[in-house]
Amino acid sequence: RARCHDPATPTAFMASCPAGALPVGPTIGAESLIIITGLIGIFFALFLHRRVAAVRLDVAQEEDETMMMSVKEAGQNQTFEQNERLRELYAAISNGANSFLFSEYKLCTVFVVFLAGVIVGLVSWSSGRETAIFTATSFVVGALTSMLSGYIGMRVAVFSNARCTVGAVKPAPHGWTESFNTAFRAGGVMGFSLCGLALLCLYALVVFLAPSFSWGTTAGAMKLFDCIAGFGLGGSAVAMFGRVGGGIYTKAADVGADLAGKVVEDLPEDDPHNPGTIADNVGDNVGDVAGMGSDLFGSFGEASCAALLVGASSPMIVAAGWGALMFPLTVSGVGIVVCLITNFVATGLSPVRKEADIERVLKTQLLVSSLLMTPCVYGLAVALLPSATCGGCTGGFYIGSICSSRINAFLCVAFGLWGGCLIGFVTEYYTSFSY
Repeated sequence: RARCHDPATPTAFMASCPAGALPVGPTIGAESLIIITGLIGIFFALFLHRRVAAVRLDVAQEEDETMMMSVKEAGQNQTFEQNERLRELYAAISNGANSFLFSEYKLCTVFVVFLAGVIVGLVSWSSGRETAIFTATSFVVGALTSMLSGYIGMRVAVFSNARCTVGAVKPAPHGWTESFNTAFRAGGVMGFSLCGLALLCLYALVVFLAPSFSWGTTAGAMKLFDCIAGFGLGGSAVAMFGRVGGGIYTKAADVGADLAGKVVEDLPEDDPHNPGTIADNVGDNVGDVAGMGSDLFGSFGEASCAALLVGASSPMIVAAGWGALMFPLTVSGVGIVVCLITNFVATGLSPVRKEADIERVLKTQLLVSSLLMTPCVYGLAVALLPSATCGGCTGGFYIGSICSSRINAFLCVAFGLWGGCLIGFVTEYYTSFSY
């Protein structure tokens, strides 16, 4: 527990208790943890994609004869024509989503180039040309990574839609299990690839820019992470296009399909005879999935950059070494591994077998991941963050004029972790049909 023995300021502390009193954290260990967990996220995303791709778009050629007989007995046997229709709709939605996203990203590219020039001009005027160029570079890297995250999310969503349909036509409990697992794994492809890419790109950017700054000093570290903050801005800029542009498109298509289909032609909801239904599904994939992917990436980038900047403002964290500065990224890296473990709970240990199981399994994901993540965060805080042996903040470290500690840092993350979990459960209680 940190103790403040006297009203000494951080500046006075550094003068009376130099950096040699702080043990330097495990720099190599932090670097390895970030890189390895980022790669684990990407490779696990590829593994999940292979599992999704293993589902064939043809239920009429089911290899399991027992399953095929039960499908026939239930009156749900899929004919060759139905399978061809499934592939036709899948191809139409895929082509439409690709066309829309390509057109949107062309506009995003023009916007990113223009805004990068504005950043160079404004930051050069206030902080110098070198800082401006580095900030604009971070902005462009963040924007491009956000585009890639959105594209991956959109492609895997379109890829898995028809395969979820193949699983859903099977009788219970197989239909519930296979359709849910396909959808869940497809979501995992986006989630793990997004987090892995974001973590590796952000860390690579930090490593690339660090030699240009004296990051071993508070002023140098602050300047470095001021430039890195452009990474989060780039991700958010592209997310705005994905969420707003895709949302407007899908809402316009939805309303158009309703007016032309249900009102004029008296067609049922989502009838494939209505061309607007295809546009509506395209908009769902682009706005809800690609936009969400970019949005999640933007949130990750902003939160990570802000935490890095806060850490750089502490002379004691800077003096403790690279590992202490990278504490926020190590938390994200360990989170990838925790979510990987939790993933198998939903698809293997406690799979969905009926409709009511879906809510239970998703709630279990929140609870188990929070339980596993809590001790991991504590271990990272103790291993990486500094603990002063002298001065006015013995056992802790200064953030500004506040004497904090490893335990306080852990509690901040833990309260956010469990607060998010609680919000999820409370929201579910007040909005779910089950209650």
